[in-house]
Amino acid sequence: MELKLTRSTIRDWRVGDEASLVRHANNHKIWLNVRDAFPHPYTTADAEDWIRKASRDDPMISFAIEVDGQAVGGIGLVPQTDIFRRSAEIGYWLGEAYWGRGIVSEAVSAFTEWAFANFDLCRIYAGVFEWNPSSARVLEKAGFEFEGRMKKAVIKEDRTGDELIYATTR
Repeated sequence: MELKLTRSTIRDWRVGDEASLVRHANNHKIWLNVRDAFPHPYTTADAEDWIRKASRDDPMISFAIEVDGQAVGGIGLVPQTDIFRRSAEIGYWLGEAYWGRGIVSEAVSAFTEWAFANFDLCRIYAGVFEWNPSSARVLEKAGFEFEGRMKKAVIKEDRTGDELIYATTR
């Protein structure tokens, strides 16, 4: 898959992305706003494992965000199962050097449209930690609506907080 946007390209992860992935993912500020499964520190071995795993997904659900020929972030889906099988969670991150440029807002919007066109989905949602208003704004710009607050639902670095749920439907 490759989506060429005005600020970036969303594409498959590939061998050769490891150094850029480590350079941008090995950031405490990013780790504070993602799930604990995202390693910190982020090593070359982590990058190699991620690229190998993402390349094996069938269907492909995890992609790189590329700017100027470098993988500087990631975006993907977590398809749900059972009675939630027409829903998917969207996740994304971007290297700090690229924050504030509208890259993720554009990527989330385009990726959401791609996901609705390529999967049997009627709902895509995301959870945002209450201390990350920038991520909430990204989702709002991409047409997601605030659905609710799950009080005391997340813990990160010994800090318990609320999770804000945003979604869009088709």
